[in-house]
Amino acid sequence: MIAPPTAAGGNELAGAAAAFTGVRGKLFGIAYRMLGTVAEAEDVLQEAWIRWQAADRSAVLDHEAFLVTTTTRLAINVVQSARVRRETYVGPWLPEPVDTRVDPALGAERREALALAVLVLLEKLTPAERAAYVLREAFDYPYERIGEILDLTEVNVRQHVSRARKHLAEERRAPVKEADQRRLLEALVAAAQRGDHAALEALFAADVASVSDGGGAARLAARAPVVGRERVARFLAGFAARFWADTTLTWLETNGQPSVLVSRGDERVALATIDASADGIERIFWVMSPAKLAGVPCAV
Repeated sequence: MIAPPTAAGGNELAGAAAAFTGVRGKLFGIAYRMLGTVAEAEDVLQEAWIRWQAADRSAVLDHEAFLVTTTTRLAINVVQSARVRRETYVGPWLPEPVDTRVDPALGAERREALALAVLVLLEKLTPAERAAYVLREAFDYPYERIGEILDLTEVNVRQHVSRARKHLAEERRAPVKEADQRRLLEALVAAAQRGDHAALEALFAADVASVSDGGGAARLAARAPVVGRERVARFLAGFAARFWADTTLTWLETNGQPSVLVSRGDERVALATIDASADGIERIFWVMSPAKLAGVPCAV
């Protein structure tokens, strides 16, 4: 969080803080979608605040434009370094879930580029493509304005957005409505708790994948995705007795989608959410890294 200035900071600094606070939600929404973790997004915002403090603000005609441009460019730099770090990540990497019950769109015009499935796919784009897609699809910025933010021509921006859309369309089938997703997630959890192999298979698309992010610290997290209807059903049924014993379920909304937190006493075991299409459940995401679960509320 950016702390407000003390009285000694003067009215000018107080005005700078007020301007920053007024667009902070949007800045966080951009940085989080670009980076996929709260900590990295907060670091970007802290650096943006430092640069805003140091800027000649009397020469800034539009403080929001300045801060959005600064935040986006800082996030692009962090994306480039984060890719190197994730090459040594233990097991699959998933974005850190964020509670979106208060702000379902996370500071944006639309929920786009917020679901875990989309954030995972954005990881395969170039930093500029990712930024262009986020600014256009989630925040509804005009192509010309995105070009100014990214220092690109409008033609290049349109190409970036088009490539990003094509990539997502090729990699992800059209998702079901939120109510259907909640129904499928509830059915998945119930069948998994029973270890019901047949019921699990009936919920899955043929090429379903179960992806677990334990960050090397969660014992039951699979070190590689489990793929295929029969294999995923067998996998989930196989560890039912160990995984679900003495657990409590808390139903939440994270990243604009239904999700469930599995806890055992005070320990957060996993947060599960799904991506589903008309063919059934396509992806099951298990966020099990203790660091990524620390900010998830245990009770509603």
